[in-house]
Amino acid sequence: MSNERIRTYEGIFLFPQSATANLQDAADHIKAILDRCGATIVSFRKWDDRRLAYEVEGNKRGVYFLAYFTAPTSALAEIERRCNLSEEILRTMVTSAEHIPAEIIETNEGQEDLAAEIKLRSENKTESASNSNSKISKKREEKEAKTKDPATEEIAEISKEAKTKDAVTEEVAEISKEAPASTEEAPESTEEVSTEA
Repeated sequence: MSNERIRTYEGIFLFPQSATANLQDAADHIKAILDRCGATIVSFRKWDDRRLAYEVEGNKRGVYFLAYFTAPTSALAEIERRCNLSEEILRTMVTSAEHIPAEIIETNEGQEDLAAEIKLRSENKTESASNSNSKISKKREEKEAKTKDPATEEIAEISKEAKTKDAVTEEVAEISKEAPASTEEAPESTEEVSTEA
């Protein structure tokens, strides 16, 4: 038997925001690291998705996972080493959780919530993919309709211009017919007004 002491630890693992596209892979990655190092997960959940205070490896937003686990004290260095070598994890912080009551650790269990979120995201992903495909096909049809035959569009524009020109010439003709008639009818009253004064 080993006299090695087993302690409870709290670990925060930061992933880039792109991990939200596949939360299951991120969660499995953390669990695999902890399992390889001999740790036993007590509680695990997605903690938050938030904007970072400063850019970390070019990422402005990140996804945090919170894990409470028990592990031998000698395994802690190996856990941190594997997390630092991981290309998926941006940052890791592991602290002792001996001071945290077991009730609080148990209330932080969120694997069911994480599974529900993963399921919801996958449903939304397939739904949005089908919507985007229909939008793309509608846009393609509109584009094809616009670029169907440039010659017919040009002919349509010319005929519109011709119709407007015909309408303008008809209006001018009507106005010119009315104009001489109205000038002949006007009385020459200007002479009468000036002689009386």
